[in-house]
Amino acid sequence: MEFLDPRGVPSREIEPYGLRADLFDGETVALFANGFPDSAAFLRHVESALADELPGVDFLHLNKGNASALASGAHLTTIAESCSAVVAAYGH
Repeated sequence: MEFLDPRGVPSREIEPYGLRADLFDGETVALFANGFPDSAAFLRHVESALADELPGVDFLHLNKGNASALASGAHLTTIAESCSAVVAAYGH
C-alpha cells in the first residue's frame, strides 16, 4: 500500500499571516457560519479552542442560514456594534 501526500509544492514563498486582533476580557468575537451543513458545528469547536487561549473573551454565534445569500444588514450591524473580531466559516 502506498500513501500519497495530496499537497503540492508551493510555487511562492510562504508569507506569514499578519492580521490579528488584540482581545481583552469582556470583548466579543463573532463566530459567523455561512449556512452550509456543519459550519455552525465547526465553529463550536473553534470557540472551544479559542476560549482556552482567550480567557474572559465572549463569543457570539451567528449563522446566515443560507450559504448562497449575502450577510444580512442585521448580521453586519450586530458584528460592527458588538464584536471586536469575527471568524467566518463554511462547511460542507
